[in-house]
Amino acid sequence: MSGPLALVGGGEWRDGCDFDTELLAASGGSEVVVLPTAAAYEHPDLAVERATRWFEGAGATVRPVRAVDRAGAHDEAAAAVVRAARFVYLSDGSPMHLRSVLMQTPLWDAVVAAWRGGAVLAASGAGAMVLCDPAVDPRGGAFTVGLGLLQQLAVVPRADTWSEDKLHRTLQLTPPGVPLVEVDERTALIRGTDGTWRTAGAGSVSVWLDGHQADLEALPT
Repeated sequence: MSGPLALVGGGEWRDGCDFDTELLAASGGSEVVVLPTAAAYEHPDLAVERATRWFEGAGATVRPVRAVDRAGAHDEAAAAVVRAARFVYLSDGSPMHLRSVLMQTPLWDAVVAAWRGGAVLAASGAGAMVLCDPAVDPRGGAFTVGLGLLQQLAVVPRADTWSEDKLHRTLQLTPPGVPLVEVDERTALIRGTDGTWRTAGAGSVSVWLDGHQADLEALPT
């Protein structure tokens, strides 16, 4: 049975992200494996430092896996750390870089194996976007191929950088029958082990299906 899954709208590891405490408890452990891969061009070490400070407040330690390129994603030692983890967290950053680094690599296989083995998986911003297939390309709001952990679901982090025009374009281009979910910063859309969805955190979540607003029951289980 797959573990809990949290799709975070960005702004991770900050006040308002109280759901992280719940996710940590659900993992049954006291260590969080953090992949700052998406932040490769945005000071990944700072992302690790922020995660470390945040989880220290919850009594947990952070173990970074600094795989920021394809070579790192093919490192078997890094994959082994992720495969054995009870809580894996993908940082925000560039979704297209994250996809290009992880796709068809031992590290991505390890992420999937850990989650399917019952580990908690959280992904913020870029991570939340590319876990899905189809995935939204932030450069123009159109769709592209994602990593495919979640099929027939698309996520948009509702940040200041996502204009109303881009959102309108994304809604127009969303394939029929595919829910598009907008997630606020410091907010999580959480899938439980039973396949049901809920929201948590500082903001809100909006679901769109075939051009109309819907509720969480429209999401695939």
